[in-house]
Amino acid sequence: MELFALFIGSTLVSNIILSQFLGICSFIGVSRKSSSAVGMGGAVVFVIVLSTMITWVIDRLVLVPFGLLFMRTLTFILVIASLVQFVEMFMKRFMPPLYKSLGVYLPLITTNCAVLAVALLSVEHGMDFVSTVVYSFAISFGYAVVIYLFSTIRERLDVATTPRGFKGAPIALITATMMALGFFGFLGLV
Repeated sequence: MELFALFIGSTLVSNIILSQFLGICSFIGVSRKSSSAVGMGGAVVFVIVLSTMITWVIDRLVLVPFGLLFMRTLTFILVIASLVQFVEMFMKRFMPPLYKSLGVYLPLITTNCAVLAVALLSVEHGMDFVSTVVYSFAISFGYAVVIYLFSTIRERLDVATTPRGFKGAPIALITATMMALGFFGFLGLV
């Protein structure tokens, strides 16, 4: 039951984009088409879950026992950068259309503060390995759901009659604000 509450809380209540405001760059940049949003969501899920698992193991087996906690951030960034390079090479080889549609935002996963935040928060909160996996999957799944929902709304807004001053980024930011308010309603859920 604890893991279920952690999953729901991390996905809906403490959504990484709409509640914690992390990962906004890729959220706004890749959400113009739902196909790109699905690809980015999948890539972020893969990178966050795998990097959090690896960084948790490195933290518990190397950094903590040897008193190298000051190396956490640097170590975590190196792990994340390596995984993103792997994902980028894989997509370039096996999914060229998706690789092209993600463009510059795929390498930006390396500097996506959401990825580093999940890795750091899981060790800072002293989670065990199973909780870390559930937490990282829930956070990244919440990211994927929100970016997909946002992309479908933006596709509809592109064909809707919108005042000229609100076209593009302004209406996108207003929509993101409305989504954040909607997700705020999940606060009493967990």
